This record gives sequence, structure tokens and C-alpha cells, in this order.
Amino acid sequence: MEGRVAVLASGTGTNLQALLEDAVVGPRVVLVVSDRPDAPALARARERRVETVVLPPSDVAGRDAHDDAIVETLRRHGIDVVVLAGYMRILGPGVVHAYRDRIVNVHPALLPAFPGATAIDDALAYGARVTGVTVHLVDEEVDHGPILAQEAVPIADDDTVATLTARIHDVEHRLLPTVTAALLQGRVRVAGRRARLTGSRAALGGVA
Repeated sequence: MEGRVAVLASGTGTNLQALLEDAVVGPRVVLVVSDRPDAPALARARERRVETVVLPPSDVAGRDAHDDAIVETLRRHGIDVVVLAGYMRILGPGVVHAYRDRIVNVHPALLPAFPGATAIDDALAYGARVTGVTVHLVDEEVDHGPILAQEAVPIADDDTVATLTARIHDVEHRLLPTVTAALLQGRVRVAGRRARLTGSRAALGGVA
């Protein structure tokens, strides 16, 4: 697969930072898009001289128009792979269709458990003993596309949202670049709901 990557981010950008620092993925991140002009992720991108674009939903008339603006921006920059790294808006069918099997999302739970924007809080409130991280392809449903990788994170009796979030972030920062590199290197195989990674990063010029 060609190698131009766009990262969509709404928040602090710690997952973006992990992508930028990855030996395989970092050099291929050429664009960061945010729906928030004050998102700290934009500053991280600019520090690395990565182009940034802000697309506030309020600037256009409705969700479809916002999706059209995203697709137009991605195509204008020749983007091949899209990574959602803390992007807090749902992508519509127009974006998904344009980049079918080329949009990766990271979610702070073991899907299908605890979907949605409050996954960490929900796992604690439920009394779950284990949660984790899922990296998956994006389809037309929320937190639903084929799963590329998962890793469990135990929940301790004394965990708070802050302590559990920190441990989940540690896993996200490792898992998301690994899966994104696999997609860039053509090592993702998808058959219906089943997806798998083949080969190794080291064998294909990456880092283990």
C-alpha cells in the first residue's frame, strides 16, 4: 500500500505522538486533521512540521457536508491511510466508503464490550476485572469494524479513572503504531468480520 498517512485527532494527541515517533509510521504522517482549533494534537503536529487542517463542524451545513469536507481534504493531500487517534466524531458513510479498509481506530476497551466515548468509566462502573485496548478497521457502525488487534489490561481494586487511563494509554501507544505499520506494509488480511496481521515488522523493514 502507498504510504501517506493522515491522523484525525480531537484531543491531547498522545496517540498521535506515538505514531510520529514510530520508525515506520512517523515519516509517513503527512497530515493531521482536527475538528477543534484548540486541540493540543495540532501543536504536536506543527512541532514535527506536519501539515494541519482544522475542519470545525460548525463551518458547514450538516454532517454530510462535514464528511464531504474531510474526504476532499484527504484526497487533496493524496492520503492512503487514515488513523483515528482520539477523534471524537463519528465518520459518516461517505468517508468510510472512500477509504474502505484503510481507516484504523483505537478504542480503550475490549470490543464488543464497552463501546462509545466513556469506555473506561463504563468498565469501572460495571465492576469489570479486565478491560483493554482494541485497534480495528472502521465501518459504518460505531466501534464495530473488523478487529485487527486487542490486548487486555487488568483492573485493580484501587483503580481510578486516572490510573486505569494511564495504563490503557501505555498499551494504545504501542498497539496503534504496530497495527498502522502492518496496514502500510500490506500485512493486513480481511475476510468479512475476520482480520489478521501477517509477517513481522522486522521482516519488512520496520522495527519489532
